[in-house]
Amino acid sequence: MSTTHSLQKLLDKMWLDYTQLNPAAKKIHDCFVQEGEKVLNDHVAYRTFNHPKLGLQSLAQHFEKYGYEAKSDYIFKEKKLYAKHYEHSNKELPKIFISELELEKVEPFIADEVEKMVQEVPTSLIQSEEILTCGRPWKINHKTYLKLAEVSEYASWVSAFGFRPNHFTVNINALKKFKSVQDVNAFIQAKGFDLNQSGGLIKGTPEELLEQSSTMAKEVQVQFSEGPYPVPACYYEFAKRYSMPSGEIYQGFIAKSADKIFESTNRTKRV
Repeated sequence: MSTTHSLQKLLDKMWLDYTQLNPAAKKIHDCFVQEGEKVLNDHVAYRTFNHPKLGLQSLAQHFEKYGYEAKSDYIFKEKKLYAKHYEHSNKELPKIFISELELEKVEPFIADEVEKMVQEVPTSLIQSEEILTCGRPWKINHKTYLKLAEVSEYASWVSAFGFRPNHFTVNINALKKFKSVQDVNAFIQAKGFDLNQSGGLIKGTPEELLEQSSTMAKEVQVQFSEGPYPVPACYYEFAKRYSMPSGEIYQGFIAKSADKIFESTNRTKRV
């Protein structure tokens, strides 16, 4: 099997895992297809902890073996996150955005709980690309989830869902009928989907070379030790990129915009 074929197979598996948790994304994708659009994916995002065993490199290695290269890095001071994005030489392939919670900067109880989770993750899983769609490889109770969420919505999301795509992103530049984020937002809202309004419906500006919007994550039933409880799962993002002075399309990310996009999975900002 060729490397290209293996990578596409992995990306397809990631999309399937993601849409099973977020069927709204598949519905939105299909709405664009019904309009005659070919939907290209701008980027896929993952979340993890900067624990030595599970840092972003533990996920990135499975993309690097297919030719992805690290590009820019990002710091989210308020949410205590560090992130990197990766690009493939084939520009039709999605960028990969991986963030990690900086455990040394959060309350000790979060680091303690993460340590317990990590003990349940076999090294063989980390070394396998199966980790990219494995879901949650540890047990957790709902009480702990809520305690984490009070301090870090990010930590609680990873504790509940583990390792799987947090979101996929529609590449607006590749659409024919929909030229702007405003067009896309109006289309999505007309179909009855809620959008993230944190920091405004559109994050970023043409001057910053990137505009983004996203749906709000729908709640799904997650199995905890005490039984199933509703938790906001995944969201669908939309990105419009602009040309740099060189004429090339900007491929990076804007930290302050991404900061607001992260809140698409917050429990406290249900729209």
